[in-house]
Amino acid sequence: MQTTYTVSGMTCQHCVTSVTEELSEIDGVTDVTVDLATGAVTVTSSAPLDEVAVKAAVTEAGYDLAG
Repeated sequence: MQTTYTVSGMTCQHCVTSVTEELSEIDGVTDVTVDLATGAVTVTSSAPLDEVAVKAAVTEAGYDLAG
């Protein structure tokens, strides 16, 4: 299953790496793809993700989940 989120505040490749690492630690996540230009983050997982866990991971990386 794929879910796309919008993350604000990312400006460089280091931002992409931080967000990818934090989201990858959520149970069930199998892939994370980040489009730095748009802030779109597509998360592939084996089951629906807990929105609170996703927000916490993005916040831990130092960014904000839009919407």
